[in-house]
Amino acid sequence: MPCEVKPRFVVLYGSQKGQAQSIAEGIAEEAEGHGLIAELSCLNQNEKYNLEKENAPVVFIVSTTGDGEPPDNALQFVKRIKKKTLPNDHYKHLCYALLALGDTNYANFCNCGKTIERHLQELGAKQFYATGYADDGVGLEVVVDPWLEGLWKAIKAALSKMASDRTAPSKGGVGDSPKETPDSYTPDVQLNLLSLGDHQNCESIKTSVNTDSKYASAASSSASATQTAVSELRPASPAGSLGLASQSRGTASISTSAPETQTQDAGFPHLTLAGSLTCSLPPLSESSLNVPALPPPYLDVSLQDVGTMKQIVGQFNKETVHEVPINRALQLTSGDSVKTALLLELDISAYPTMAYQPGDSFDVFCPNKATEVDGMLHRLGLQDQRNDHVHVSLKKDNKKKGAQVPSYIPQNISLLYLLTWCLEIRSVPKKAFLRALVEHTGDSVQRRRLQELCSKQGGADYNQYVRDPSLSVLELLTAFPSCQPPLSLLIEHLPKLQPRPYSAASSCLKHPGKVHFVFNVVEFPACSGRPAGRRGLCTGWLFDLINPGLVFPGKAECSGSLTLPKIHVSLRPNCSFRPPSDLSVPFIMVGPGTGVAPFIGFLQQRENERQENPDAVFGETWLFFGCRHRDRDYLFREELEGFVCSGTLSHLKVCFSRDDQEQEEGKEVATSVSQPRYVQHNLLLNSQHVTEILLKQNGYLYVCGDAKNMAKDVNDTLIEMIKTELQVDQLEAMKTLAGLREQKRYLQDIWG
Repeated sequence: MPCEVKPRFVVLYGSQKGQAQSIAEGIAEEAEGHGLIAELSCLNQNEKYNLEKENAPVVFIVSTTGDGEPPDNALQFVKRIKKKTLPNDHYKHLCYALLALGDTNYANFCNCGKTIERHLQELGAKQFYATGYADDGVGLEVVVDPWLEGLWKAIKAALSKMASDRTAPSKGGVGDSPKETPDSYTPDVQLNLLSLGDHQNCESIKTSVNTDSKYASAASSSASATQTAVSELRPASPAGSLGLASQSRGTASISTSAPETQTQDAGFPHLTLAGSLTCSLPPLSESSLNVPALPPPYLDVSLQDVGTMKQIVGQFNKETVHEVPINRALQLTSGDSVKTALLLELDISAYPTMAYQPGDSFDVFCPNKATEVDGMLHRLGLQDQRNDHVHVSLKKDNKKKGAQVPSYIPQNISLLYLLTWCLEIRSVPKKAFLRALVEHTGDSVQRRRLQELCSKQGGADYNQYVRDPSLSVLELLTAFPSCQPPLSLLIEHLPKLQPRPYSAASSCLKHPGKVHFVFNVVEFPACSGRPAGRRGLCTGWLFDLINPGLVFPGKAECSGSLTLPKIHVSLRPNCSFRPPSDLSVPFIMVGPGTGVAPFIGFLQQRENERQENPDAVFGETWLFFGCRHRDRDYLFREELEGFVCSGTLSHLKVCFSRDDQEQEEGKEVATSVSQPRYVQHNLLLNSQHVTEILLKQNGYLYVCGDAKNMAKDVNDTLIEMIKTELQVDQLEAMKTLAGLREQKRYLQDIWG
């Protein structure tokens, strides 16, 4: 009897930091359980797929990076489908579904996904499933989970229709019928963010573990949510029960039920309990849970004692990453300011290839904090093996599609090096990681709580206690002492330790062989799960490095000061966030706080250009700057006022949000524009000039700083200004502003 051929579909992903790739891999892994075959490829793997001849459904999972740009591994694909030479029926045979990942804290939300979808449709492709737009600003899983649940039914419906079309010649092929629309085989899918709850029957089901099953069942807890006792530590589970690094897709086939006895003992008065990282409250503590399914492990990890052999450690890419000395370290804010802003000057004269332009930034490669690495070693019970050689390989029988050893883990490294330079142990644990930790947690109360935090029903608690406070992996493990994960689990789930980018706050024309950058020392406050506050990883590390030689405001620099250390950096060019190449074009800069940094480079360059071209015509320059207090955190005050005096800066508009706190609240509201507190207020005061530059003089607008608040407020203010000046409605104003983005005349360098 011939073997049954399973229907196939294609999964393509574009991913910058691994989240889109993780989701795509999860889809591919689940396909077999649905009786399907998934062919997984990255969008830059042209040799592995051919959309021009593809006759199966195609699922795209794509993220967005930078100012709405495609990920690096999707850039060439996007360029290909944007070619104007392609006919409008180029993809008429193609049916697709698309999940776009983005962050609403940034203006161009899911722009890569929207761009791909627009061009696919312009080229005749048809949609077989509603597009999902997942927002990392509130939690990707809010959209991702229900989208994935409905995907399988949609794929099967699309396959059925495509097969039917192929066997019915009178109907023509997919897309040939003029009556056919994307809705003709689009299942009824609605991604309503306000009603994503699971409405299926969640009554408890008693199941036994089937060792042949792809998924391990989640154990039911019999502990009360009010119970606080912690059991003794249990030995770590064998490495064979690891979970995959990719987020597990769908839900397990069982429900995890809380105990029915949630009431307090008779005779005790009712107590109002407070929820926390380790303790939930009704209704969650009394709910049945839908927890993610657990994929099988795919990595084998072993440690080898190298004895007296010379320890070999990983190396940075010497072609792009350079070790450079810190020349100077200055504190720009006074001691009583809310934030501590520092300026570092690096000597890059030994590396001519690091020549930079205003608007470029530099990646700083920082290690994990030594005390946290030591804490992780102790937490894993591996403190005595810190110098052992780490060997990572694929399990011989792994079932992960496209499985490979993470590329960011070099060969011949020690365990200490792995935890110091390779893995982001400060990363916020994903739900898939929490699900995997359940299998290595001995105490029933703690198991139940981890199940809650990774479940659909526990989404709000996950955001409140894990995601929003940026809880680290070590902090989570500390809060759940009976959880004893093996090292392989961390390697599978923790992302690469990423370098931190900082904008160049100088021009190499004024400071040849040097680069300046500015940063605030980030502070994370104490919270449930974090008994004491901590500093940001890179900013805290830099502060500790330069603190002995730090120069404070009002104090002269000493030529015999302490020699500062070296750090590893690489150039990160930004080809769009640059001053206009035409010197006569006016431009506007909006940069409160440390957001002013790249504009110092802009203005230093402009000052040099004015000196070299005294007869040239230069366009107007505007800078909108804001901070809390004029006398505490007015960064670069003397230099900015010097630019005004020299004519380099035509207009300097400053505001101080906390200097007028003695005003009554009502008065503050009434005078917020006439006495501006924030940069958007100053923009409104100068609305006519700003819109004149942008809409009539083909000028440029640059915004740098906080994405969550400032950048949004500035964007909204610009829309209001355009509405007023052009006398148009909201939609037309938004289109006008979008046009400026398309022309690369409204540019942002913002961070979350």
